[in-house]
Amino acid sequence: MKIAIAGASGRMGRMLVESVLSTSDATLAGALDIPGSPALGQDAAGFLGRQSGVLVTDDVRAALSGADVLIDFTRPDGTLAHLAVARELGVRMVIGTTGFDDSQKAALRQAAQTIPVVFAPNMSVGVNATFKLLEVAAKILNSGYDIEVIEAHHRHKVDAPSGTALRMGEVIAEALGKDLKDCAVYAREGHTGEREEGTIGFATIRGGDIVGDHTVMFAGIGERIEITHKSSSRVSYAQGSVRAARFLMDKPAGLYDMQDVLGLK
Repeated sequence: MKIAIAGASGRMGRMLVESVLSTSDATLAGALDIPGSPALGQDAAGFLGRQSGVLVTDDVRAALSGADVLIDFTRPDGTLAHLAVARELGVRMVIGTTGFDDSQKAALRQAAQTIPVVFAPNMSVGVNATFKLLEVAAKILNSGYDIEVIEAHHRHKVDAPSGTALRMGEVIAEALGKDLKDCAVYAREGHTGEREEGTIGFATIRGGDIVGDHTVMFAGIGERIEITHKSSSRVSYAQGSVRAARFLMDKPAGLYDMQDVLGLK
């Protein structure tokens, strides 16, 4: 697999570069960063004290010219700009970017009619196993339990709740035959009154260097069930992304997620 990385000098980008370089059936084919980045013109693996022969560039077309797959964990606007070029060149995409609005998600679906795309709020194998556990738990605990999603991330994260937390809410709502838009509660302040039955609450924590913690609480009378996933390193996201890239190599155009990659559907 010839893989290009977007946001190559960022925290996640560097982890992706390292994962690609350590994967036997993958080669680093391109490294993208934003205009003005101090990393431009530098070897993408320089931070590892080694040379990959791939220089970081802000030229999307050049970075993708020799790639089979682009892995992108940047920002929604940047991802969509990269997607337009990938679609034109026939390059597959693995998208871990979060914070897309409904119109941007529609643009992703449209692009996936031309190229195969894996789009998931979290590429970790463990998190996607957690999604499956939540689906089972929600179906069993479908009455008499209040549901809360609590997530914590580092101080630099710009969107809230996290894409993973939102996906957890969606999985639970779908298992209960609901639409998350109709039952989500994202903020509580002041005199809120009693908790409305059937809602799914969200709480967000931002601070320090927390990679990503997610807990879903099913709170009943006399008992509480909590399902938790904690990330101590971004390596799990990077490894899952490379696995998603491998999955795409023989797939037709379409929009896939990590449940497809892992065979959980």
